[in-house]
Amino acid sequence: MSDQKTTHFGFETIPEEDKAGKVRGVFSSVASRYDVMNDVMSLGIHRVWKDAMMDWLAPRAGQKLLDVAGGTGDISFRFLRRAGSGHATVCDLTESMLVEGRKRAEAEQMGASLDWVVGDAMALPFPDSSFDVYTISFGIRNVTRPQEALNEAYRVLKPGGRLMVLEFSQIPTPALQWAYDRYSFNMIPAMGQMIANDRDSYQYLVESIRKFPDQDTFLGMVRDAGFEQAKYRNLTLGVAALHSGWKI
Repeated sequence: MSDQKTTHFGFETIPEEDKAGKVRGVFSSVASRYDVMNDVMSLGIHRVWKDAMMDWLAPRAGQKLLDVAGGTGDISFRFLRRAGSGHATVCDLTESMLVEGRKRAEAEQMGASLDWVVGDAMALPFPDSSFDVYTISFGIRNVTRPQEALNEAYRVLKPGGRLMVLEFSQIPTPALQWAYDRYSFNMIPAMGQMIANDRDSYQYLVESIRKFPDQDTFLGMVRDAGFEQAKYRNLTLGVAALHSGWKI
């Protein structure tokens, strides 16, 4: 592996070229139970975080959203309800996640306002300046090179467009981080085994959180991509964080 570029897959070091396939395998495995597992793992708090994301974003009627790593469409559905009218494109690396999202869209009669596209966050299949808003929720830590994903976000946004990233983060209080580590490493893989019959995928998800940069480091990456007025807000004592920036 010494002659290859490497990256992390959880705590494992792998060739960069292998990561997308491994991530696709994780989410293909858990797609049918993904939404249920989100509720169980976070005790429902992920819904509060996503609502906070919409509160800060304040969607407006007629806006075009690109929701990257959008999976089953949770963010897109919220965006469209808040906006009242508009269009959302859900882009995800894993087709089986998009299949689950389409089922939800049909059940909620929102299919006409949504597109579902298989695509890579580092090489988006969209023209420059195509969207008013770009969101990525609990997905950027799974990207092989997050800086390239942020650069692509900047490219596809229109001037005046808004970036919003929701991701697990590093808790600034050591005692709380210790407690959170005990919970996540001991409980979440076990719940993954019980509910989704897949311990390994949820072990990876827990490990991937620990490998993601802290809030200030990631904020620097947002600025490096060209975004202005870049800020972040900690949620639930720093368990998650919202990062925002504008394409001026």
